[in-house]
Parts: sequence; structure tokens; C-alpha cells
Amino acid sequence: MEILRILTLTGPNYWSVERPHLIVLRLDLGAWAGVNTVEIPGFHGRLTRLLPGLESHYCIPGHWGGFLEEVAQGTSLAHVVEHIALELQYIAGMDVSFSRTHWTSTAGVALVVFEYEQAEAGRLAGRAAVRLVKTLAQGEDYPLEELIADLGELRQMRAEAALGPSTEAIVRECERRGIPWQERALGMIQFGYGCYQRRIQATQTDRTSILGVELAGDKEGTKRMLAEAGIPIPRGTVIRREEDLVSAIQTVGGYPVVLKPLDGNHGRGITLDIHTLEQAQVAYDLAMAASRAGRVIVERFHRGHDHRILVVNGQVVAVAQRVPAHVTGDGNHTIAELVAQVNRDPQRGDGHDNVLTKIIWDETTESVLSQQGYQPGTVLRRGEVAYLKRTANLSTGGTAVDCTDEIHPENAWLAVRAAAAVGLDIAGIDVVTTDIRQPLRRTDGVVVEVNAAPGFRMHYRPSEGLARNVAAPVVDALFPPGVPHRVPIIAITGTNGKTTTTRLTAHLVKQMGKVVGFTTTDGTYVGEHLVEPGDNTGPQSARLVLNDPLVEVAVLESARGGILRSGLAFRECDVGVVLNVAADHLGSYDIDTLEEMAKVKGVVAEVVRPGGTVVLNADDERVAPMAERSRGRAAYFSLRADHPLIASHRRRGGLAAVYDQGDLWLYQGEWTLRILRAAEVPLTLGGRVPFMIANALAASLAAFALGVTLDQIRQGLRSFTASAHQTPGRMNLLSVGAFHVLVDYAHNPHGYAAVADFVRSWHEGLRIGVIGGPGDRRDEDLVELGAIAGRVFDWVIIKEDDDRRGRDLGEVAELIRAGLTQVGSACRWEMVLDETTAIRTALSKAPAGSLVVIFPEKVQRALELIRADGHGLPAQP
Repeated sequence: MEILRILTLTGPNYWSVERPHLIVLRLDLGAWAGVNTVEIPGFHGRLTRLLPGLESHYCIPGHWGGFLEEVAQGTSLAHVVEHIALELQYIAGMDVSFSRTHWTSTAGVALVVFEYEQAEAGRLAGRAAVRLVKTLAQGEDYPLEELIADLGELRQMRAEAALGPSTEAIVRECERRGIPWQERALGMIQFGYGCYQRRIQATQTDRTSILGVELAGDKEGTKRMLAEAGIPIPRGTVIRREEDLVSAIQTVGGYPVVLKPLDGNHGRGITLDIHTLEQAQVAYDLAMAASRAGRVIVERFHRGHDHRILVVNGQVVAVAQRVPAHVTGDGNHTIAELVAQVNRDPQRGDGHDNVLTKIIWDETTESVLSQQGYQPGTVLRRGEVAYLKRTANLSTGGTAVDCTDEIHPENAWLAVRAAAAVGLDIAGIDVVTTDIRQPLRRTDGVVVEVNAAPGFRMHYRPSEGLARNVAAPVVDALFPPGVPHRVPIIAITGTNGKTTTTRLTAHLVKQMGKVVGFTTTDGTYVGEHLVEPGDNTGPQSARLVLNDPLVEVAVLESARGGILRSGLAFRECDVGVVLNVAADHLGSYDIDTLEEMAKVKGVVAEVVRPGGTVVLNADDERVAPMAERSRGRAAYFSLRADHPLIASHRRRGGLAAVYDQGDLWLYQGEWTLRILRAAEVPLTLGGRVPFMIANALAASLAAFALGVTLDQIRQGLRSFTASAHQTPGRMNLLSVGAFHVLVDYAHNPHGYAAVADFVRSWHEGLRIGVIGGPGDRRDEDLVELGAIAGRVFDWVIIKEDDDRRGRDLGEVAELIRAGLTQVGSACRWEMVLDETTAIRTALSKAPAGSLVVIFPEKVQRALELIRADGHGLPAQP
């Protein structure tokens, strides 16, 4: 039993558009391929003893215990791997439930698909599941220590990948609103796409003033700003040396006092309610150790309760009273025993994992107890309270009581002014007062701190009182009503024509004056600039465009390979275009039939958002039905004006584009709008290339659905050419002295056949083909390439790609030759395996009036050879 390949899908995919995070194991069961669980003695018992939680897996029977029933009755070991991979993650605290097992056309090989929450943990769970099943199948018990180790590693991965509680609250609120998010550098989270993106880091936003953050970190500077604004603050001073401690205490009015670091945070180094010089000296050492600036604040201590007022975008959104970690006596147990009892509360966890944090017993705890006259072994009277920490921070075991509805309006007003005085869009205002329901001036209350990046946990998960959705006002501030969170996305797929249609669509959208980012097989572009060359039709290139803050519209070529290897980079698009489905790449990634390939391409149709548009080829029997699985409105294009689907669609008020008697037309219900004569569209080479006409119709529909006007579409169609500049390798017709050269990247039978339609219309001289094919195509596909060439060319030069993709030298050429000769063609042929030599041979021997058609592996190399040997110029249609 061996894992042959692991794929980590991160977006809508072949298996599910709703479950984007999937692991796909290509699993060779070897000798266990034909064995099911009922044939392995004791398998069911060993499995259930080891993982009793599998009882909760419903599986196909659809009820509690359904999966284990299947195990008892007999199921494949691949199916067991699937469920164990889920169960291991679930035990480790990850919320996963979706899975599938699919048998491939390779005997004994299955695809095991299961959901993950954290990618690395998902891959580990898959490998562990295979080890576990292999052990059980061999009649052995899986060692418990190995299971414990696997689960421990999974838990650690989950903890390391987890978002902080405040960040997670904002992320979940964005998810509820359908706002996409992703982790970026420096712990930043990006929400939205393109020019509409916003970023946060914890509870700081991209509009949080760096000056405000710096000021909030300078406690003395903050106090000065607040005092100048008339906001009550405790009297205080700053010292650098311990010998200044006595005079500082006298300056602030004597005991009790507070000592804290000038630039501290999260309650570090703070000591409250100091009554003696000895206590003050200990507190000074703590504060100095926590201060980067080497300065300590000495403040007058104000009695009262510690409150945190959360201000977001100029509004008070939550208030919590914070209580330091403490225990309450029962007359029987010691303080140490009471702490242990409190820590057993299931609501308490490590760090920020739970509603409350466990209380850590340390030197501070013993010091605080000593100040109150207690020892760890002290037995408190019933109802007697012993405090364990100097501050009320939740991270040290404190508790929070919501009192949002109790704050006096004047205190709320003061908090808003304090945040504004410091210059923070999100601020935690710390107030000490005996009664938050009364104005501070009546209770001798004060504002003691203004905090940047305040924690949210105390508000959305208080120990007592009403939970507050404090993330909602943050998201409201990031994306006010009516402000978009992502740029419009047009996604384009199909077997052939993707790159041309993508480039043309981007060109049409540019007529609106928008900055368009687009991905193609020859590069990623933003505006008029090539950002990254290469075959960039997968999710990584799409993310580059979607993350670019200059991009206003994204047009993304979405190829089969990226969908199968990683899934799409986006959860939904505004316009999805499916051009065609033909036999290409069959046999790759276990996609063996045209129906399966149609399902791959159909992912683009399925992710069109409600209210969006799915543009489909009415002439392709596998594409047109995709409208049934799309949430968007359908728009069809066709080279047949009398297509029955177009007619019925129009009667329902639908949108369509057709080619009719030399014209491109746009239909919208009963409205008929003429776009252009096909001959006026340079891309179609004078209206002589049907598949380019189809590409123009698809691009026009996509642009129109996005809001590009008809005049702008006409302007774009007229100014877009099938040139080496705008569409390299896509029907590039060049004049080379006395003959012409056509360069096209077609590399499958469907593409060859489309080019052949144009070649047949060439009647001036010899038709010469320089042909080849990728080595990873099926034998029958390569034979078909030769057969198509034999029907249209007078002379064929067979070459091979530099990258033979696992084939022996000459193997691809021989298959093409077999197809060429089997059609009984009278054309002459020769083999020149090196592509460069083959192209030069054709260019040097082509007679006047000829058409040389080159199907290159590397488009730019072919174009450079033409320019060097023949000074090729674009030909007039």
C-alpha cells in the first residue's frame, strides 16, 4: 500500500466547489486492492477499539454508525483510509467532515479525498491513516503510542496555525459576509481583492495611525495628550533611577501608588495598590525589567473597578469590567487547591484557546498573596476572596463581566475623545471607577491607559453577561455599506481558445479605462505591463493579480491543470466563460473521459456568483448544459443564428451572441444589436477563421455582462489583432517575403482541426505544415494530429518538442507519421526532429505564394526564427 501522489486543494475544485480545502491521495493498494474489510479477520474489532469515534461517521447509510456497518459488511481499505484521515483530524480539534473515494482506471489505484482545516495537518493525517490501515490489515494492532504521537503532532500543527482570538473574530465576521480573506506577510490578514482590499494585523487596520500606535505605547505621552484634552487621568511622573522613587511618590500625593513601565503592554510589569517603600522597590524592578525605554511611571492609585471600553471608528461598541484572577474560599480547601479546581473548569484553556485562561502559579502569585497576608496553604473562609495577580488581564487568568449597557453616556463620550486624542481607529480605553454607571467626575474615576490593538476576547466571550459582536463594527469600518470588497472577476476556461479569449476580454474591459490584471499561458499582466512571464493559468498567478492593489478588474485564464492540482484561487466570480471541451490531456490526473473533463471545466461555471453571468458555447453539447449547475444567469454564443437553444433562450429574455451572414450580433431578449462585420475584426483574419469568431463572440458577451458598452466593445474588437504582440502564437499570420507564415500554438486534435479550417481556404500556393505534439498526450491523440495534417497540407515536416515528457526520441514523430499515412494522403513528408531545424527547413524551402503553418512548442522561439530568417511582418487579412 503506497501513496503515489498528494495534492493539496485550496479552492473550488473538481470534487467540490463548496469544500475548497481538500487533500487528494493517489493511493496504490497493491496486494490489498481486491481485499475488503470483511475478509481480514478481526479488522473491525481492532479498528473500533483504536478509534471508537468512527461510530459517529454516517457515510452512505446516512445514520449514526453507518460507516462501521459498511466495515462490518465489507468495504475497501481505501474507504477506511478516507474515514480515518477525517477522524484523526477531528480528534485533534479540527472541524472536518467531507470525504470521497474514487477508483481510477489504473487497477488497484484509488483517489482518497478528504477535507482539511490546516494543510500540513491534512497531509499528515493522510499519511498516518495509510500507516494505520496497513498495520490493521496485516492483522496487527496499531501501537497506541504511535497514535498518541500522531494526534499530538496534529494538535501542535493546529495550534501553530491558529489565528489569534481577536483576528479570528474579525475573520469569521468577514466569512459570514462573503468577504474573502487570506494570510499575508508579518501576520497580516488581507480581506477582499485588488484595489478594494483591506488589511489588518490583530486589531490594527491599514488605517490605524502609526503615530497613534507609538503614542499609545508611550504612557506618559498619552497622559499628556489626555490631560490637554480635559480627560481625567491619575497624577503621575516618570523616573529613570530607583533613588528618585521616594520623591516621585511624594510628587503624586503619597501612597497608595501604581508603578508600571513607560512603554509596557498586556499588563506586563504593572503593580497596583502599593502602600510601602519596600513594595515600591520590588515593583520598580518589575517595571524596569519590562520597559524597553528604561523608564518607569509612578502614578497615584485610584480605587475602583478596572473597566475596558472598546472604541471602534468613533463609537463605543463594548464595555467590560475586568477582575484579576482570584479564588473564593469554601472553608475547606487551601488557596493552592482552589486554584487547581478553578483550572479544571472546561472553560479555561492554555493561552487564548478558550473563554478563560488557566491561572499560572508563579512568583507574582505568591507576592500578591503575601501582600494580602495569605500563603498557598491558607484555607479561606467561605466567601472570602484572594486575588492572585496584580492586573486584570484575561491572559493571566482574569475574568470579564460585560457591562456595555450600563456605561454612563458621559463616560462613553470621554472614551471616544480619548481614542481620538491619541489618534486610533480601534482603541481599548482602560478606566478605573467605582461605578461605570456614574460620570467619572462624580466617582473620582480616571482614564489610566489607551491601548492600541486591544484584545476582543473579553467582549465576544465574556465570563459573565452578554457576548458582543465587536468584530462587526470593525468590518463595517473596513467595508462601509455600498463599498465593494473585491474587484470584478472574469474567469475563462476551455480546451482551446482560452488565451486568445482572455487577452481579448481584457482588452475590451480596458476600453472602460480600468486597470485590468490578467493571466495567460504566456504571462501575467497588470495593465499594459508583463509582471511575470510563463504559463500562468493556475491559482498562484491568479492570486498575484487578485492581490495587486492597482487592479480594478481581473480576467483570469483558468486551465484544467490548476483546477485539478490546486483548485481555483477564488470562491466565486462575476462572469465565468466556458469555450469548449475537447480531447486534450485525457489520462492526466486520472481524467480519462470527455465527461470527466467537462466536469473539470464546469467548475468555472459553478462558481459564478448569484446575479453573475455564465457564458457558454451553445454549439458544444458538453458545455451548454453547464447552465443547470451555475448560480448565474446563462448567456450563450453560437456560430449558428438558427440554433434552437439560442431561440428558446431569447424567448425567455436571455442574453446571447451569434454569428449570422458575416455579422456579429448581440441578442438581449427581443432586442437585436449588431456588433460588427466579422471582416472588421482583425482577430478573425477577415472573417475567415470560425473559431476566432467564436472567441470574439464569447469575449464580447463577457465584457457586455460586466458593463462594457457596445461602443466600447466595437472599439476593442477593431483594435485587437492576431499579432505576435497581442496574441503571441494564436493565429499569427506573418508576411515573409514571397510567402506567408501562420504560427499557432494548437497542440491537440481539436486545435489542429480549427486551424485546418483556415488552411483549407488558402488557395495561393503550397500548404506546408511544421507539426508536432506534446509527449504526454495519448497515442491516439498523436495519431489524430497526423491524420488531420495529412488532409490539409501538401508537405509536412514532423518535429518533436525539446521536452519529450517521458517519450523516447522519435516516438511522438512516429505516431504522427502513422496518422499521416493512414489517411492515404498524397502529401509529401519528412522527419526533422529538432524544432529549430524543422522551422528553418520550411522557411528556406517554401516557394513563393506558399503558406507555412508552424505548430511550435515554444512560441517566442518560433517567432524569433521567423524574424531572423524572413523578417516576418504582420499580414493584412
